[in-house]
Amino acid sequence: MKLEDIRREYLKDGLSRDLLANDPISQFESWLKQAVDAELADPTAMVVATVDENGQPSQRIVLLKHLDENGFVFFTNTESRKAQELAQNNQVCLHFPWHNLERQVIVYGKAVPLSKMAVTKYFLSRPKESQIAAWASAQSRPVSSRNILMEKFSQVKSKFAQGEVPLPSFWGGYCIEPHKVEFWQGGANRLHDRFMYQKQSDSTWQVERLNP
Repeated sequence: MKLEDIRREYLKDGLSRDLLANDPISQFESWLKQAVDAELADPTAMVVATVDENGQPSQRIVLLKHLDENGFVFFTNTESRKAQELAQNNQVCLHFPWHNLERQVIVYGKAVPLSKMAVTKYFLSRPKESQIAAWASAQSRPVSSRNILMEKFSQVKSKFAQGEVPLPSFWGGYCIEPHKVEFWQGGANRLHDRFMYQKQSDSTWQVERLNP
């Protein structure tokens, strides 16, 4: 297998300035709907990139759970690696890779913790097994075997067999408030269409085309 020979052309679509919405949230909502309508696997999956105290970046995939004019929302264990890094540096980069549509969206912004009310509302909407898993997993910390993890899951499941599963004290969420958002559409001969929205001091958005 020669990696340098693995390639394809991007021929699905083009992107021009007159096709773009005036703000990136509206544009993202339009593209997300098209991704959902195209029945892509996990259209809300996004890479979250954070940086630790030594400047080492790390990435992981989470699911976008809410979107409004303020930004992009996800939930997590607040004792996880990503949450610990966000506590030290709240600058975040998100990446939505919609390969089948030959599209990408990159979001640059800051992570703002959500209120307990917002976190509770979301947590109570999760399937009960997912709620139990949140209690059972000490996210990002070592575990000696999967059997240990499943044993902890069973213990928590028995503990909360009756009634609602309460919100863990170590469960939270973030809104990524964007200041730059890039929309990428694949183009023939690697001449891709790229547009960057940049937030201005008056909260309007400037849009410019980038070289591929």
